[in-house]
Amino acid sequence: MSEAHPDGPISVQFAAFGSTALVFVTQPRVLPRARAAVERIVANFDHACSRFRADSELSRLNAAGGQPRKVTPLLLDAVSAALRAARITDGDVDPTIGAALIALGYDRDFAQLPARKAPVALAAVRGWQAVRVDRQARTVAVPPHVALDLGATAKALAADYAAAAATDATGGPVLVSLGGDIAVAGGPPPAGPWRIRVADDHRAGIDAPGQWIALRSGGLATSSTVVRAWNAGGDRVHHLLDPATGRSASSEWRTVSVAAASCLDANIASTAAIIRSRRAPRWLAENRLPSRLVSVSGRAHHVAGWPAEGDDLA
Repeated sequence: MSEAHPDGPISVQFAAFGSTALVFVTQPRVLPRARAAVERIVANFDHACSRFRADSELSRLNAAGGQPRKVTPLLLDAVSAALRAARITDGDVDPTIGAALIALGYDRDFAQLPARKAPVALAAVRGWQAVRVDRQARTVAVPPHVALDLGATAKALAADYAAAAATDATGGPVLVSLGGDIAVAGGPPPAGPWRIRVADDHRAGIDAPGQWIALRSGGLATSSTVVRAWNAGGDRVHHLLDPATGRSASSEWRTVSVAAASCLDANIASTAAIIRSRRAPRWLAENRLPSRLVSVSGRAHHVAGWPAEGDDLA
């Protein structure tokens, strides 16, 4: 359903990646073209990168037994982005956590996860350095018994690709949100920057605790320990794993929101911040990444120029 506001953008929403996609434009006549462009990107990424589809490229790659496998340019980009995330975060955001996630019970779309009565299992994280990428040959090799999970990067990369594709299709400003991973392209709307509600849960309404900000360019991402969480063997676990332990990260922060030049970089940073816990604010400040960190007690901390309520972010 799309909704038009006399003083705001026009939007449409639809299911994507087990969550919700939102597409905003400023002219009603271009909304169908923007939606079609975003839906195409979402479908391509789902087929390439889903860990929950037996027919996906990623599933076939994980099952290749360590042999180099030729992949599409899209999966090559997605795997390369995930390995870059691991490199620039010193391994805190590691795509080789797939087996550890499966051991914790995250082996299907989140909405389909049952409550597990068995004790939580643990699996070692092999480490991202074991993955081999040959961009010239367009091959990727994943070691035996290692499962890549691209959840920390692929959806954000898809948001960047989708916003660019929608802008190409419409010739105007576009904002794309894929499950709360936000990318903007085509410049700010004529009436001013995009207004975005930042909260613990991207599914929350505008009345939920949070903050309004204004975004002109780049991307915004929020990582949270409270949204994708489930019960396993009497324990409360979540999908943000610490590769050093193979367990759900124990963090001072329940939510971290980061703005960056791209949605991909924003999501890498927000995920790493959860893993890094008390070390996160200094790291975010050193990298000049405006961030909002919410402690487990609910107190918000602003870092590196994150704006006050309603102020312009970039």
